[in-house]
Parts: sequence; structure tokens; C-alpha cells
Amino acid sequence: MINAIRTIASNSTLANIAQNTSASVGIETTLKSIGRPGFILIDKDIDPDTKQYAAAKEFLYQATCLLIYLFAIVPIFKNGGFKLAKNTIFKNKNGFEHFNSVKEYTHYRKLADNPSITNRLATLNKELADKTPVKDKYNQTLINELKKQDPEKFADVKGAIELSNLIGSVLGLAIIAPQASHAFIHPALRFLGLESKDKKQINQANQETNKNIQENKQPQPPKIDTNV
Repeated sequence: MINAIRTIASNSTLANIAQNTSASVGIETTLKSIGRPGFILIDKDIDPDTKQYAAAKEFLYQATCLLIYLFAIVPIFKNGGFKLAKNTIFKNKNGFEHFNSVKEYTHYRKLADNPSITNRLATLNKELADKTPVKDKYNQTLINELKKQDPEKFADVKGAIELSNLIGSVLGLAIIAPQASHAFIHPALRFLGLESKDKKQINQANQETNKNIQENKQPQPPKIDTNV
């Protein structure tokens, strides 16, 4: 049992996911979109109609936030942060001079993280033999690094990308995504038949009805016969 746990904990793929902000946030939000509605549905103390509405709304909220985060916020903040670091903060130094985009660095880093130099060189040689020009993937410095036992990982580039992801996660999930999700959630609930378009008017009508019922329950003053 201990050996199995140790194997899982030392897995390189799992380590890469844990160190990647986008992957971590994506997995967390996915689990929330499944777990939170699930807990609502199994709660026996909630009215069935209320439970169904609340679970659907929670699922739509988490799913919408995840989609906005992955397809809008991450690309904007990740690529924007990289360009800011490359062109302004580091000015093509500390490893930034070797990469023109986040995609190029991610491709290189994935290969550099491969602990087997044999497998790494096999992949490198295969890519270099491809029709795509070498300069589009690696320059000579990067090729020389990948041939080493412990290639340079360019920590400043990695740090800039992860910092951008972190800022995007905080601003995106806490501010941008929740606001943007409201434009989708209520139309989706109405499409599923879980929310009425005139829900506000219905609630107001119910309040008026309850008010009238309460007034009718009030004891009425005795009528005075004026003919006496």
C-alpha cells in the first residue's frame, strides 16, 4: 500500500499537473461542478423542486466559470504575461530570448522534463527530422541543452507563465467569470424548464396573495347598527 502511494506521489505527470496552475484550477473546478450539485441532490432535507433547481444552477455556474477560465482568461493572461516579461521585464534575457511564445516554451519544457535521456534524444531526433524547420521548434542552444543529462529548464520563463496564470485565476474566477456566467445561467435554466421567465412577477403575485390571506384572517370589527 505504501509503495503504491509512493509510486503515485512520485509520478512525473502528476507532479507536472500539480505545478501547473491552469491544470490544478481546471481539475478543482471540474470536481466542484460535479461534487457540489451531487451533495445538493442527495440532501434529503431539501424540497425536491428546490433541490433540482439549486443543483442545476450550481452545475451551470461551475461549468460556465470553467469554460470562461480555460478558453478566455488563461490564454489572455498567460500569453499576455509572457509577452510582458519577454519584452519589458526581462527584455529577451534569462531564457526568454529562446522562445517566441508560451507554446514554444511548453513544448521545450515537456521534453526537457523527460528524465530518460534516451527517450528524450529519440524524440528530439524525430522532431529534427520532421519537415518543419528546426528554427521553428528549437535553436542550437536548446538542442544542446536537450542533449545534456540535466537540461536547463529556464525557471524565469516558467515563473512568469505561472505567475500570469495565478493572477488570471484570482481575477478570473473571483471577478470576471462569475459576472460573465450570469448571462448564460438564467437562460439555460429557463430552457431546462427550471426557471420561469416571469419568476419575479410570480413571486410578487404570491406575496400579494399571502398578504390578502393574512388580511382576511384578521378579526373584523363588529358592525354597528345605525338604525337603532
